[in-house]
Order: sequence, then C-alpha cells, then structure tokens
Amino acid sequence: MRPAGTRCDAVRRDTIVGVTTILVPDPSLVLLVGAAGAGKTTFAARHFAPGEVLSSDAYRALLSGDEADQSVSRVAFRILHRELERRLADRRLTVVDATNVAPGNRRQLIQRARAAGVPVVALVLAPPGTVVLARNAARERRVDEEVVRYQLQRVERTAVDGILTGEGCAAVWVFREPDAIDAVTVARLPATGHPGVSPNLPPRPR
Repeated sequence: MRPAGTRCDAVRRDTIVGVTTILVPDPSLVLLVGAAGAGKTTFAARHFAPGEVLSSDAYRALLSGDEADQSVSRVAFRILHRELERRLADRRLTVVDATNVAPGNRRQLIQRARAAGVPVVALVLAPPGTVVLARNAARERRVDEEVVRYQLQRVERTAVDGILTGEGCAAVWVFREPDAIDAVTVARLPATGHPGVSPNLPPRPR
C-alpha cells in the first residue's frame, strides 16, 4: 500500500489514510467517477455549492420523477451537456455527478471542457466493493446488484495509472478508503489570488 499522498505520476495521487487537500483549479470541470453507492453525491454536496453540481440522477428525477429511470437517461444527459457547455463558456467551476465509468461518456464531457479551454480534474471514488454493495442495498431505490458489480469493474479499469490522464484529465485523484474520502478537503486554486477551502465542510465526527 502507498502511504497517504504518494505521488504516482505527475498528475495522480492515491489517498489511503489521513487528511489530503485537493487543489482544484477554478474554473475547471470536476469529473466524479464511481459506482452507484460509492458516495459521489455526498462528496459533491460536502465540497461544492449546489449550483456547481450537475447530477444525472437529478435530471432523471426532473424528467420522470424517478432518479433511477434509465429510460430518460439520454434526454437527461442532453440537458446536462447543454448546461455544462453554458457554465464552462462562462468559466464557472462545474462538477459532474454521474458514474462516468464508460470511456465514451467521459469523452463527451472532456471534449466540452477542452473546447472551452478549461482543465479537467478526475476524482475517482473507489471504496471496497463490499462497502459499495452494502450502501446500494440500503437505498430506497436500489440499482440492480449486477449493474453495480459491473460498474465496480469499470471503476477499477479506469483507476489504472495513465487511463484518465491519457483521456485528457489534467489531474487524477483516486480514493479507496471511506475514511480517506471523509477526511478530504478541497481547496480551489483560482486564476488569481489564493486557494479557498470547500464551502460545505461538515463538522468532524467526535
């Protein structure tokens, strides 16, 4: 196991234990990657303002009343892509909260960031599969277990050194332990000025 903050290559970090501060350029596209139940939505809500987060689940819920309704996914992502283009054109930091386990889906997002001249930061949430499956099973609207297992496999492939950087991500962080994910602080690195910390950090558990 690598110790916390070990440098894997020029733009990748793996966090195992302890507190790690992630520097996120502002503006940038923050790409969350993880299976259903990995904690992406919780992470986004903790570290970013609600208006900065584009959620595929939220758009599905808006369209059909059910965030798990895959029949409206195509339209939901069309809306998400349109809003992403608008925000990036305005040079506003934007987080995409979706599984993002398929290279083709990531490509569409990264291409839009590249067209806007905005860097992409990938945050891969890859806690143990047993944790992810247990969280999914406890949900009111569960994703089929086989689907989650497939997503977990895709996450592992995505987390391999060089995959996301090769796709065009300027920085990649991979988190494998729930405690490490909970301990993270996000600091923004604006074009001018000094870094600022996450706007929604919760109190630490006692």
